[in-house]
Amino acid sequence: MQDTKTTIKQWAQDDRPREKLLLKGPDALSNSELIAILIGSGTSKKSAVDVAKELLTKSKDDISELAKLSLKELMKTNGIGEARAVTIAAALELGRRRKSVETLKNTVKTSADIAHFFMAQLQDKLHEVFAVAYLNRANKINHLEVISEGGITGTVADPRIILKKALEHNAVNIVLCHNHPSGSLKPSRADELLTRKIKEAAVLLDMNVIDHIIVSEEGYYSFADEGIL
Repeated sequence: MQDTKTTIKQWAQDDRPREKLLLKGPDALSNSELIAILIGSGTSKKSAVDVAKELLTKSKDDISELAKLSLKELMKTNGIGEARAVTIAAALELGRRRKSVETLKNTVKTSADIAHFFMAQLQDKLHEVFAVAYLNRANKINHLEVISEGGITGTVADPRIILKKALEHNAVNIVLCHNHPSGSLKPSRADELLTRKIKEAAVLLDMNVIDHIIVSEEGYYSFADEGIL
């Protein structure tokens, strides 16, 4: 019996994402076409691009929303099996890591520099994460450490662990960060008290807490920019 599955090779020239990428480069492809390349082939009734479009529709046509989906959620789309779900998840993670690496190579000069780094790391998390960036004298990031991960409403950050890691990584400056899965960027009273506690302890070790960043889908909040550090 002839295989009726629609593959990229069977599409018209203009509908072949792989060929289009070769001819025009990746920038010329839509999100659905790029995902179609990862998928490879469609079903008996839908092309790979159709499957990709359906997947994006479920993610509100937002790549960030797509990145939040678990493997099981990806596989709820007809045409996405385990292998394809793993491929999509891996590609999205590579994109996130690329953004992080680019930031690691640069000197941190403003709150925006470090905020964008943390946003790439944490904005897709559905639970609260407290992380710390340890910087050297040149204000380049030596190390990023996730201190704790909690529930939807909060997490716990132990100042002793944070400063112990700072000594291990020869940090001079420290940037604290946590995400707000709720989307709100307003710091709580507990956030302010914890920041002050860590800052005062760091001074005793000749280290500086230069900022505390809160990130969410709405953007970021900088304690330093707001003058409350």
